[in-house]
Amino acid sequence: MIVLDNLDQFKVVYRNGRKWNRCVEAINNIENMKDGVMHSIGDSLVYMIEDGIAQQTEQFIGHRRYFDVHYYLEGRETVEFASKQDLNIEQAYRDETDREWLSGQGESRELCEGQVVIFENDKAYRFHGDNRVRKVVLKVTIEDGYFLNK
Repeated sequence: MIVLDNLDQFKVVYRNGRKWNRCVEAINNIENMKDGVMHSIGDSLVYMIEDGIAQQTEQFIGHRRYFDVHYYLEGRETVEFASKQDLNIEQAYRDETDREWLSGQGESRELCEGQVVIFENDKAYRFHGDNRVRKVVLKVTIEDGYFLNK
């Protein structure tokens, strides 16, 4: 998990690359978005605004084809994350959903307004807490700008 203090830092660190530029384009579009409605830019990125208390699960969630980027607009929440190799597989990976479910223990970190977080695919995560949070959630393909199977 990579945590950046703010969007400006994200723009500096990830200034090169089509998918990173599309992340910034999506975030810059938040005035035109309705909460809970999925939007897309090309075939490499989908995004939406989530508002409310994070869905808590007993198990960790992991991805392979997409990685998540969260940009926190309001509030704070705690995320627990761990390397997938240190967790136990509870539900095997399904390509249709790009999800696998794992169990075990990880380390926790509080995330808050202004931060940008990148959830890498070698890690799995789950959210804790009961605080309201508003954030832009982006799902970015691991491929460079297009799907290999199209």
